[in-house]
This record gives sequence, structure tokens and C-alpha cells, in this order.
Amino acid sequence: MRVLLQILPSPDVTSAVIDAPSKQVATDVAGDIPGVELDTSYSPFAMPMPLPRSDDGDPLSLRQPLTFSMEPDVATVLVRGEIADDELGSRLPMLTARYPHVVGIFADPAIGPLPNCPDHPVGKWEDVAQQLHVADLHEQGLDGSSVPVAVLDTGINIAHLAGAREGVQVDLDLSWSPPSVGHVPGRFPVGHGTMCAFNVLIAAPSAQLLDLPVLRSRAPGRTVMEGLLSDAVAAFAHLRRILDLVPEVDRALVVSNSWGPYGPQQDFVPGHPGNYSDSLAHPFNQAVMELESAGADILFAAGNCGRDCPVSDCGWSSRPIVGANSHPQALSVGGVDVRGDRVGYSSQGPGRLDRRKPDVCAYTHFLGSQAYGAGEADTGTSTACPVVAGVMAALRTAWPAGRLSPEVMRRLLQHTALGRNGLGFNDDYGYGTIDVPGVLAALHRLPSN
Repeated sequence: MRVLLQILPSPDVTSAVIDAPSKQVATDVAGDIPGVELDTSYSPFAMPMPLPRSDDGDPLSLRQPLTFSMEPDVATVLVRGEIADDELGSRLPMLTARYPHVVGIFADPAIGPLPNCPDHPVGKWEDVAQQLHVADLHEQGLDGSSVPVAVLDTGINIAHLAGAREGVQVDLDLSWSPPSVGHVPGRFPVGHGTMCAFNVLIAAPSAQLLDLPVLRSRAPGRTVMEGLLSDAVAAFAHLRRILDLVPEVDRALVVSNSWGPYGPQQDFVPGHPGNYSDSLAHPFNQAVMELESAGADILFAAGNCGRDCPVSDCGWSSRPIVGANSHPQALSVGGVDVRGDRVGYSSQGPGRLDRRKPDVCAYTHFLGSQAYGAGEADTGTSTACPVVAGVMAALRTAWPAGRLSPEVMRRLLQHTALGRNGLGFNDDYGYGTIDVPGVLAALHRLPSN
């Protein structure tokens, strides 16, 4: 089984990883660990220590306001490795008992685009723009100008986007690829990632797209659109370094994630210390917390395991909104068509990490990017997620995180959403369908400083 190992090396080693993460290798950090085949192609990187904000906080609770320390004497380092399946049961407890620098061993499941049910498209992307009141956003200068939007997916094809939209910007310097990915950012084959990028641009045509092709990080995989959760953790570490370059008051970063694990087969069982789908303690779920606390808006597709139209590839028999897709500090997005009806494949709550998931719904199942050919719809919650990411980027044009925290922005989107039949939160629609005029009205009522 492939795993992530959390190592507590000496402060000198941790300092070296913090200062130059790409120049270290796993053996420099972890040494020789019997029964673990370390992946020397995976660059170790430091994980900050979560600490309670208040002096009387519980040092072992992740469900409270936290700060994050990167001091070398408390930060840990992540490396990737593999343990034989038939030795997992006996080796895992012995490793942490006999090797005190191994402080955690976590699942590293394969991740991929979320599958969906085929059906006829409902409407066009112009209908979505009208439903989102994009013209009102742009009249107020809210078009995503200078706001970076990270698309963690299969990669973006700039040429395809430029053929559909004018002025497409992909920041090649701030983009990032796992070491196993050979393409240049912005030049990937047209597909799922290009679809997601197109849908960001519906509301935020002037946003700066960042291309992070984590779903092409596994070689060989089941398909060319499969990655590893460990590379998503590394991508989040890269985005954290980007935020460090910007003064806190000016920070704006929107992170769109239209992917998830296929099922529980590559995860540890719920309750196991290394579990991903149900545990806030997993390094990726902690990375979501840390990046959000630094000023990033993080969005995840809710998934396409809805009871009305379950897809054959969905491996979750119950509560399918799992892991970071259900994270309390991320916005989980379900799908509706342009008439406002939930599409049958949109996953229903309750979520695993936070019961009240999805948070909101947005539009999907419309003709848009043509990433899969003329006449083929952009579908799934994979489409709905970047639609909302574009709205967030547009709003961040005037309201950076230093003025309005990601938590407050998330609450505004929830509380202004158009609830289904006025019933408030429910497991099908979350708080309701995103309502841009409602969000704008709420933002303009906020104090000016």
C-alpha cells in the first residue's frame, strides 16, 4: 500500500527542507526504515504544527481556531513510500513504536475526476452567465482581475481556451507540476482541466489561472486522468509559498478542486489513525486548514454519487462526500441545472468531516467549453465547482482576504443562497443555489473597514 509518512527529523534537517524543499530526498529525512520503500522522486516538504489560538485550547483538537507554526523544532516533514499489503497489519504499529521519528503513517489513495451520468445538456454557458448576473459583476469592476485561481486537475490547454475566450491568462511562473508530469503548464491535452478552467472564466474572465495538473501525477495509472493525494498535498504546499509572497492585507487566492478518491479501497478504515476520508488529522486535510487560514478560498466538488443517478465508478455506498470534499473549511459545491433543479448525480449529504455538506449548489450540465467535442455538455459537480470559483474570484477583485476572510466569504455564500422552497439547509441542495445579487448586497452592507 502506498502511504505518506510524517517524520519528525532534527531541527537542522527540517530547516533544510523548509529552505530548499526540492533539494532534499526522502532518505535524507527518514533514513532507512525497514519494510518501507521510500519514493526518492517525491520531494519532502515541511508541514506546520497546528496550535490552538487560545492559551487554554486543547492541544490535540483540530476542531477549534488554530494557528500554524513552521518553527523547525515543531514542524514535521512528509515523505512518500510503500509498504507491502500483507505486512500492513503487523508493521504499522511497530514502525511508530520502534522509530520515534515516524510520528504518523497515512493513506495515499489515488484521486481522479469525479464521474457522472450522461444526459442531454440543459442550456448554454451564456444561460449560466445570465443566472449568475455576470453583467452586474462586471459593471462593478468585479471580473477577477489580478486574482489567481488555482485549477488542480488534469492540466489546462491555453490554446483551446483562447479560441473560446479573449484575454485568457495562465501564470506559468506560479503554476506547478508533480515531478512525474512532463508537459509544460498550459499545454496539456484538452480535457477535464480545460473544462474546469473555462467555467472559472464565465464569471472571472480576467482571473490569473494557475495550472496544477495533480491528476496526471501517477505513471502508470488506471487512466491518464489519475493522480495521488500526496501530490495534491505538495501542490497545496506550493500554493502556501505563493501566499507568503503577498502581504496579508492583499492576499487573494481561489483554489478549485473537481476531484476526489474513487472509493474506500485504498484508504485505511474509519477510525484508523492513517485514514483520509473521515479524519481531519490526515496531512491533506490539515493542509486545507492551513491554506485557508493563510487567506485562500478553497472549493471542492461535492461528487457525483447522488442516489437518483449513481454512477458505476462511485465506490462510496453511503455518505459519499468524503475527506476534503466535506472539509469544514472548504466550500463543497453540488450541482443544479439552469432551471435550478438538482442533477440526479450530485452527491447528497451528510458529509464525513462536516455533516452540513454540500454547502451550496451551482450550475452544471450545459454547453460550454467543448472540451469533449462540439455538442458535448460540461457536466458533473466538476463543472459546478469552478463556476463558483469564478464567482469568488470576481468578488475577490474588490474584497481580498485581508478585508474579508475566507470564512466570512464562505458564510456569506451560504446565507445568501436561494434555499429550496425556503426550507433552509438540506442534504440535497445544502444552503441552496448560489445567489450573486444576494452576495453583492450583503457585501455592500459590510463596514468599509
